[in-house]
Formats: sequence, structure tokens, C-alpha cells
Amino acid sequence: MAPGEPEEPSDIHCRLDELLAARGMTLTRLAELAGVTVVNLSVLKNDRARAIRFSTLQAVCDVLECEVGELLVLRRRSG
Repeated sequence: MAPGEPEEPSDIHCRLDELLAARGMTLTRLAELAGVTVVNLSVLKNDRARAIRFSTLQAVCDVLECEVGELLVLRRRSG
């Protein structure tokens, strides 16, 4: 993709909002416990992440006590 071209949306959806709500946890608290910045978690939460480090993924899953497949799900687009 050339600079300035619009990004295509990914079929991968991050369920961070749902998991945080189910645990009564804020994004700020998750950031503190996982050692990840709120900005990075916000990008992930809003499905704008283009990549995620395994260490970040593991830290988030450890704090939320979830599996990767509970956090990231594949959305099939109809079309």
C-alpha cells in the first residue's frame, strides 16, 4: 500500500470493550496492569491496529484471564 492510500478494514475484530465491561475494568487499569500504554490499547480496542506484539497480546490476555481467541475474532464480511 502506498502512503496516502486509504487502509482497507481488517476482518479481525478486537473484543476488548466487551471483555473489559464483563470484568468491570477500565482501559486505564488494564494499561497499568499489562504494562501497555492507553494509546496502544485504544488503537487495538478501536480496531485500528495493523499489528500487535506477541508480548502485548500475552500481557493483555494474562490480565483479562482470557484466550487470544476470546480477544481477537475473525469477522466474515458478506459481499
